[in-house]
Amino acid sequence: MEIKYQNEVSIPANGIRLKGELFIPQNARAIIIFSHGSGSSRFSKRNQHVAKYLQENGFGTLLFDLLTPEEDQNYYNRFAIDLLKRRLEAATVWLEMLPAAKNLNIGYFGASTGAASALKAAATLPEIFAVVCRGGRPDLAMEDLPSVQAPTLLIVGSLDTQVLELNRSAYEELDCEKKLEIVEDATHLFEEPGKLEKVGELAADWFKNHIPAIMV
Repeated sequence: MEIKYQNEVSIPANGIRLKGELFIPQNARAIIIFSHGSGSSRFSKRNQHVAKYLQENGFGTLLFDLLTPEEDQNYYNRFAIDLLKRRLEAATVWLEMLPAAKNLNIGYFGASTGAASALKAAATLPEIFAVVCRGGRPDLAMEDLPSVQAPTLLIVGSLDTQVLELNRSAYEELDCEKKLEIVEDATHLFEEPGKLEKVGELAADWFKNHIPAIMV
């Protein structure tokens, strides 16, 4: 795979800096920004696993810390969805200004509580071309769901029964192109053999099928 850009980055957000890792393949048409769940970071093994799959399928990826190490010490901040949404918006604006990312589409991949911040941000940023949520908590963004325009895929494990019910309720509130994909015999973290690979496959297909056509 030819690489256009691969580096650690420092993202400005309202007076602080957020650390991240940006990877852009040579012929990428889109970059997927990851919004991780509570207590996680850019080093999340599950998100890195999915990011690597997306990279192998021609997508750029940005994994970054939505909280500074000091902020993460405060448990409340992990569930401050509006704060996390603003951080995601700041990262999106920064990426749009980056020369290496010029003219590339941007999508979101949200995991756990990160799904809520991804959907909230997508509701205010019409340029987001698609959203995928893994084991997400879209119910934490319930009031914003009708405003989401980006095609949205919700992926939930069949054994993650409580979160599955929350996703079903949130799904009804979405007024965009949408799909609820239930991965059989998978729990909340998709730790069972092959289940995380299935998440990567579903996410890549969703992004590929919804990326805007190249304008000639």
